Amino acid sequence: MRAVPALAVLCTAGAVLSAQAPTPSQAPLAGVQQPTFRADITLVTTDAIPRDKDGRFVADLTKDDFTVLEDGVEQRIESFVMVHGGRSFNLLAPPPPQAPEGIVLPPTRRPADTAESGRVLIIFVDDLHFEAEFTPHVRRIVQQIVDTLLHEGDMVAMVSSGPSAIEIDPTLDHKLIASATTRIRGSAPTATEIFQMLETSSGPGDIRFRAQVAFQTMYSLVGSLDQIRNRRKAVIYISPGYDLDPFAEGRKGKDRIMGGRFGDPMKELIDMENPYFRLSGVRADADLFLLMKELTLTANRTNTSLFTIDPRGLAGVVDAGQYVDQSEWRTYLQKTTSSLRYLAEETGGIAVVNDNDHEAAFKRIDAETSDYYVLGYYSNNPDPTRRVRGIEIKVNRPDVTVSARKDYSLKTPGTPPRVTAPSASRKP
Repeated sequence: MRAVPALAVLCTAGAVLSAQAPTPSQAPLAGVQQPTFRADITLVTTDAIPRDKDGRFVADLTKDDFTVLEDGVEQRIESFVMVHGGRSFNLLAPPPPQAPEGIVLPPTRRPADTAESGRVLIIFVDDLHFEAEFTPHVRRIVQQIVDTLLHEGDMVAMVSSGPSAIEIDPTLDHKLIASATTRIRGSAPTATEIFQMLETSSGPGDIRFRAQVAFQTMYSLVGSLDQIRNRRKAVIYISPGYDLDPFAEGRKGKDRIMGGRFGDPMKELIDMENPYFRLSGVRADADLFLLMKELTLTANRTNTSLFTIDPRGLAGVVDAGQYVDQSEWRTYLQKTTSSLRYLAEETGGIAVVNDNDHEAAFKRIDAETSDYYVLGYYSNNPDPTRRVRGIEIKVNRPDVTVSARKDYSLKTPGTPPRVTAPSASRKP
């Protein structure tokens, strides 16, 4: 797993210490060792984007206009911040002092919190999972991000999962991000190379290991953002998605390209009816779901949204030179794009898949990350064993709809899930 030191500076700047129980004022009894009790109180923060019937952001709501429910139980809102145009406004701050009697002053504007102005954006380049031929596309996407998505005052970091070796500390210098595009290079195996890989107990070659590295990098990256409060964190997640058991029929020589049309139909029927022969694929999908679920829980806990971008754009038929059956190729596309949709939709982000118009998508992402409210509350749910809690946010104004995340999870000790380490064994 690659370390992510790039976020250390950012998280130090936004660190907020958890509240601790006050020390008792009574002096301890002489000769008696007093037990120490500590209670960590965690402020749960979640963002909400209210829009009117025309899709415009509603910027004049107050705390009393919102209702926050956790597992169906109403919560008391303790912090209330609006971010408008990328600038943060603490709506629960005390009002400015009144002017002396007899002096007429123009109305004062609500001051923006300059310490929290700008946005927090992380660009994640998953170069372990896009092929070398997509390198120019990814470079162009990152350059478009710099040109159309980033604004003055935005704090931006950039990290890659593989051989591009990009680790850029959070910076206001967006030219530094643009200069890193020349270092991006894809390293994912092609379909033909997957067919030539050694089979392992966990599938072909290092497919699972690559996914493990990418997700471990994201766990570290997203998990370190929990100390930044009152702002929505956004990760621009550039990847073609995941499939831990790609082209399974072709690897077994059962598709129409790799020999299935000349195979034994009775044996194929037995394989289809016996669930044992489908176990490896089921296990691969289950492992991938665990990896994605843990990442989305971590992102929701830190109030981070994943905006996934598929560099393949509008994908069509596969190149004949890849020796992939078109039906298997469509299955592969469906599984990989579904993984990107899941990561985005479960964290309140947007999935840009099967789309070549990235500029329009970036404008939408710009709006999603520039205008929103951040609501904070201390959960009144006393059950610490209930790790995942559902969140529902309502607004009492008519014709106003709210986009918000659906749940969050408590931080638990331990490490994220790991897939089985590959052990090589030659294909039969």
